[in-house]
Amino acid sequence: MKKTYKIDVDCANCANKMEEAAKNTSGIKDASVNFMTLKMKVEFDEGADADTVMKEVLKNCKKVEKDCEIYL
Repeated sequence: MKKTYKIDVDCANCANKMEEAAKNTSGIKDASVNFMTLKMKVEFDEGADADTVMKEVLKNCKKVEKDCEIYL
């Protein structure tokens, strides 16, 4: 399953940090962050609960970039 989320991030470098944090979260098959459009595209592992996984993604992203936001 694939979903797109609106994000808020200050710079392209921070967006890259968010992308890496998302990719390293359990339940995520792939993720990409586009700083220009302020969107995060996420592909979930088979059978993963999107809401639960995205809460973990947000926690992990805040660890590397405290000012970021993902609108769930």
